[in-house]
Amino acid sequence: MTPDAASQTIIVHEFGGPEVLKWEDRPLPQPGSRQVRVRVTMSGVNYADLLARQGKYGTQKPPFTPGLDAVGVVDALGEGVLGLSVGQRVACYPVGGGYATYVLASATLCFPLPDGVTDEPAAALTMLATAYGVLTSAGDLKRGETVLIHAAGGGVGHLAVQYARALGAGRIIGVVGSEARAAFIRDLGVDDVIDRHHEDFAARVSEITGGLGADVILDSVGGETAERGAEVLARFGRLVTYGHASGKAGQIPTAPLHRECRAVIGYSNGTLRQHRPEVARQTTLEALDYLKNGDLRVNIGARVPLADAARAHEIVEAGSVDGKVLLAVQD
Repeated sequence: MTPDAASQTIIVHEFGGPEVLKWEDRPLPQPGSRQVRVRVTMSGVNYADLLARQGKYGTQKPPFTPGLDAVGVVDALGEGVLGLSVGQRVACYPVGGGYATYVLASATLCFPLPDGVTDEPAAALTMLATAYGVLTSAGDLKRGETVLIHAAGGGVGHLAVQYARALGAGRIIGVVGSEARAAFIRDLGVDDVIDRHHEDFAARVSEITGGLGADVILDSVGGETAERGAEVLARFGRLVTYGHASGKAGQIPTAPLHRECRAVIGYSNGTLRQHRPEVARQTTLEALDYLKNGDLRVNIGARVPLADAARAHEIVEAGSVDGKVLLAVQD
């Protein structure tokens, strides 16, 4: 690799719609101490990427490269890297965005992949870790408990359904917005399906559980959905909030929380990566074990060339596919 080689990269110079995603050549990034450079074969498209592009995600400001995860081959090692080697296939959380042909990643947040795991499911790294983390470290799911999963047919949701089943949930209730997604999650092992467009989900949860409520609620919607969810949280239950797809924050009264020993818990994979990388590493390793063992089906909804990243964002925004949208970088 020559020193002046370039990395083809998607750059956001101003907040806006998918059209602000621009394809540019950038200098090849050089790994620093305890970093690796990865030649990317595939990157994942996460909902957080859309929010970042719109200026609604954290404090990120243009110019920047979107993308939380990537899969590829280790291309170069920085000083002090142990346990990784040039030519090794890995999944990683990139430093500075994953929509590029070459990215840098901390060695701590870079995960070797066995031959039996292909690039496509591994490129759902953030979704895998989030789905597992909201159920385990945040939701503290116990065998036999009832789980309510909002957006159960989406990227994180369809994985959470499968992790919940593998972790021994007694009953899984999935909330979706269409009959097609209802059929999709039934095939994944959901016990009860609620169509949010035609049913009052809180009333249905109360009916399904005989008034006891759900032990764990996974909520990526926020707003009124979070408020109504708190109403049907079981005694000693945990409501895990990990997104605000509705664009609104929920207002949850505290009195019912202490009276019924209920808990509302926030979860962010990004915060873990930034402030507790070793915790993020352990959670991700445990999540990947299910993929390595063949116990998990990652549904790939669409595969789009990196240069056409704007179209990938349009697909995610439209909600027109089930599961994960990927950017094919290099084959």
